[in-house]
Amino acid sequence: MTSPPEAAVRTIGLKKTYPASGPRPAVPAVQGIDLDVPRGEFFGLLGPNGAGKSTTIGMLTTLVVPTGGSAQVSGLDVVRDAVEIKRRIGVVSQNNTLDNELTVAENLEFRGRYFGLGARDARKRAGELLELFGLTEQRGGNPFEISGGQAKRVMICRALVHGPEVLFLDEPTAGLDPQTRTNLWEVLRGLQAAGQTIVLTTHYMEEAEALCDRVAVVDHGKVLASGTVDQLKSSAGADTVITVAYDAPAPDGIKALGDREGISKVEVNGGQVRVFAAEPDGILGELVTIGSAAGVGVTDATQLRPSLETVFLTLTGRDYRE
Repeated sequence: MTSPPEAAVRTIGLKKTYPASGPRPAVPAVQGIDLDVPRGEFFGLLGPNGAGKSTTIGMLTTLVVPTGGSAQVSGLDVVRDAVEIKRRIGVVSQNNTLDNELTVAENLEFRGRYFGLGARDARKRAGELLELFGLTEQRGGNPFEISGGQAKRVMICRALVHGPEVLFLDEPTAGLDPQTRTNLWEVLRGLQAAGQTIVLTTHYMEEAEALCDRVAVVDHGKVLASGTVDQLKSSAGADTVITVAYDAPAPDGIKALGDREGISKVEVNGGQVRVFAAEPDGILGELVTIGSAAGVGVTDATQLRPSLETVFLTLTGRDYRE
């Protein structure tokens, strides 16, 4: 009987608490995360800003030392085997970390030399990657004088120079316009199709839905749910979410809607009402009518069909962009 293949990434009860500093209390950034990412998978950590995604990536890439639990990358312990792990991973951070004293091509060549390639091989590898990513014309340019999307592609090229086993991407499309973001998605799909294991953090629901084989929804340093998008929709009982904003506190009696069959939850926060319903027909109109009868006007209204976004709302009860 053959043993199961070694996971690309595995964590058990992974924790990180930043100690108290002066008047600031200790911060439990990650509170016991369990992950299991097979080789070749495109895995997403999805959650709002401050959810603990970047801290988790920091621990997996050996930049942040865990305070509890364990984590392995390519079968190596992130604390004991940090140096060897650095040789086996590629990391693309949120911000542009390219060297502005070097050309685009030199950024890649120097990274290749750092990982043991000779000058000729490093130059050849840089040229191959720049051609693959459509950046040949930018090879002699300054990395801070090209577009944001091009700079992000250069950073991915640099992370791939040494042929990493796992590629970590921390909010790779943050700040990019929608067209550039979509173009970068195509690049990432191509990488996975070629066998690359990718771990992505994002707070863009559509990005996780478009790219990831599996997703872990993270908030307040904990995994709330994980699985394929379809599994999450099913297991979380993702309803249609109807949201109404009134121009005054919500009318009395709104919460009584929660007793109705087909409505799983009603949340009232001042003038905002959020209704989670398996059968949403007519509810939006009823909320408008209830407000009108109470002399309260509606300033905004949305209705979200079951999606990864409604899964997140169902799990956390709050907007993922908060």
